[in-house]
Amino acid sequence: MSGAAHGNISGKQLVVFGCGYVGAEVARQAIARGLRVTALTRNAAKAEALRADGIEVIVADLADDAWHEQIAGGADYGLNCVSSGGGGGEGARRSYVGGMNSVLAWARARGAVGTMIYTGSTAVYPQGGGATVDELAPVARDGGERARILIEAEDRLRANDGACVRWFVLRLAGIYGPGRHHLIEQVRAGEVAGKGEYRLNLIHRDDVAAAVWAAFGAPVAVANEVFNLADDGAAPKAEIAAWIAARLGLPPPRFAGEPAAGRREVTPDRVIANAKAKVMLGWRPEYPSFHEGYEKILSR
Repeated sequence: MSGAAHGNISGKQLVVFGCGYVGAEVARQAIARGLRVTALTRNAAKAEALRADGIEVIVADLADDAWHEQIAGGADYGLNCVSSGGGGGEGARRSYVGGMNSVLAWARARGAVGTMIYTGSTAVYPQGGGATVDELAPVARDGGERARILIEAEDRLRANDGACVRWFVLRLAGIYGPGRHHLIEQVRAGEVAGKGEYRLNLIHRDDVAAAVWAAFGAPVAVANEVFNLADDGAAPKAEIAAWIAARLGLPPPRFAGEPAAGRREVTPDRVIANAKAKVMLGWRPEYPSFHEGYEKILSR
């Protein structure tokens, strides 16, 4: 594996687009590795926290082009990890598709990015019924609005027209980690969204960051690939919730059977396969199941 994975990249440039939960962690790690980091966020409060960590920050809407002249082109690494930012389907389209269009236009005009990573979602897959889903599985091009928007953003990166030397799409399972305790909060409240018998695919924030570095540092022959990122321990949601409840000294919660507020549909019952990332990137999750990840959160 090359320098980005081992940290021998001091002085190189990273631009993080949409520097939220995952992006901020990657940016902080990049500073520790000696990179020059520029982050773009629309959140002024987050911007101040990032600046306190030594990160250059531009406050702007990714989908606009006002920031294009403020960030130098030719970056060694780019990470587009923008979130939907609310606003329903229109807001999601602006963030994901509009944001990707803006990033690629900036790179074509100001200088191509060496390695560009986009953090997408396993929500692009329609499969359920307990199926094991790898990167060869069909995506939901005729599915719900969110899936179609996420797929379109991926397609824009594939057809980048010289905006980057190589690209990777990391399709993320449900992200959890420090400060993101939605399931724990539901267990404490006594009711968990969704269906208890459906398997829940998770990925710890720190394991996402590790995969980003593995992709940045992948050999030059590894390029233009899609990787699923999930831990090794997909388990029924009821099992996970009951384990958390026991750890908290609470009875197992009931299940609503419906999606959480703000979500459009219950995630299908499936197992997201992560073997490709292990083989091609040499990545391994530090938190291979919910036990390790939630134990660290609850022990703090």
